[in-house]
Amino acid sequence: MSLLPAIRRASLGLGLFALITAGVVAGTRALTAERIAENQRAEEYRLLREVLPESLRDLPVETVLAGRLTLPASEAVGQRVPFAAWRVERDGRAALILPVVAQGYGGPIHLLVGIDREGQLGGVRVSRHQETPGLGDPIERRKSDWILAFEGASLEAPPRERWAVHPDGGDFDSFTGATITPRAVVAAVRRALEYVDAEGEALFQDKEARP
Repeated sequence: MSLLPAIRRASLGLGLFALITAGVVAGTRALTAERIAENQRAEEYRLLREVLPESLRDLPVETVLAGRLTLPASEAVGQRVPFAAWRVERDGRAALILPVVAQGYGGPIHLLVGIDREGQLGGVRVSRHQETPGLGDPIERRKSDWILAFEGASLEAPPRERWAVHPDGGDFDSFTGATITPRAVVAAVRRALEYVDAEGEALFQDKEARP
């Protein structure tokens, strides 16, 4: 009896198994990639929403994310190349959300800073950092309420000369054993306010703003 038919059947079976396996893997990857993208979108919306002024925080995810625009590089906010920001508007109210980079003790501290048209802070959140756990990480909202002190602040309240941590004669708390971290964040938020103050309405106009 020839072995050829049996070999052919075995080869066909292996080929069919390989095709099914490849299809399952491809389908799983597609579903996983979609889920990851949805999770990233949800996390981006959560952070952006938290730094908006109270009057704009109930806007849906599509409206907030659709406000994405490109701004030119600016050392003032620690961005050396053109960068993405967001402008959110409703009923005459408008706010900018800027990604700002501060230089902390352990490396760059990435912030999201929300500022309305009147130059008042909606909020500040840390999106990424490398500060020492237990010392510098109280800048994270989930670790402490320290970051909430920026809500409602502006260059007039407190006055510009008071935009510093307590050991430097300013109005903002520092952390025991980790003054460098809060000092860096306070200075970066102040620079963001000064950036918006200097560029004025140009930031609130064209979709591709060019201050």
